[in-house]
Amino acid sequence: MGTDKRERQKANRQLKYQQQAKEVSRQRLTKRVLIGGGAAVALLLFILVLAWLFNRNSDDDATSTATTVAAATSAPGASTTAASTGSTTAPAPFAYGTGECPPAEGAPSPVKTFTAAPKQCIDPTKTYTATITTDHGDIVIGLDPTEAPGTVNNFVTLARYGYYDDTTIFRSAQGIDIIQGGGNSPSDQFGYTIPDEGSNWTYPPGKIAMANTGAADSGGAQWFITTGPKAANLDAQGTYTVFGDVTSGLDVAQKIAALATSATDDTMKEKVVVEKVEIVES
Repeated sequence: MGTDKRERQKANRQLKYQQQAKEVSRQRLTKRVLIGGGAAVALLLFILVLAWLFNRNSDDDATSTATTVAAATSAPGASTTAASTGSTTAPAPFAYGTGECPPAEGAPSPVKTFTAAPKQCIDPTKTYTATITTDHGDIVIGLDPTEAPGTVNNFVTLARYGYYDDTTIFRSAQGIDIIQGGGNSPSDQFGYTIPDEGSNWTYPPGKIAMANTGAADSGGAQWFITTGPKAANLDAQGTYTVFGDVTSGLDVAQKIAALATSATDDTMKEKVVVEKVEIVES
């Protein structure tokens, strides 16, 4: 009987040891699982943080580059210039002024100052061609009243009033491949401004665009013509309304552009006179 009792006690101890061993093994496994899971979560969080930082830095770099380009291509001074192939932002209906329209055949004598922007004086369904006659040759422009009816209306009205007669092309900016005219200096004042038409314009060679002061809705009489590929540096601004294409005489415009005082001085080393601007309607 004593032997049986001892055997039972021995068996119970062995069972207890086995149960304890299983519990220790289970706890170790649980601990390994928890440690492994925690490591996996930490690794995942680390990867997500790295991805977030990379994307943020990429966005910051893109913003910085765009800002640098925009700053580098801003045309300096009053009546800065830029031109385009077409606006990607549809403009609001153009707000015409109250100024009287000139005779279609032109005013009997040039008018140089005005009290208001013009009424709608053109028929936007018709075709308008402008010939800019200079003492260095003619530049012919096909105007685009479909894309920029208000700006074309303004240009045609001023041309018919003789406003552009005996003015000058007073600026050649070789850094952005443009020549600028429509007056005798960048600071000319003639009585009014007109609204911008659209935005996001681009500026390949052979375009005519409305110059402005750099502020919104500050265009008036001055215009510029793009003469080469560097005008595309102005695309980042895109605020100068393009209202026509050079159909002949781009070589004349390029020869005028070569008369800049230097690559960094926009003034002209010899005077370039705009003798007249004639409009043909068809």
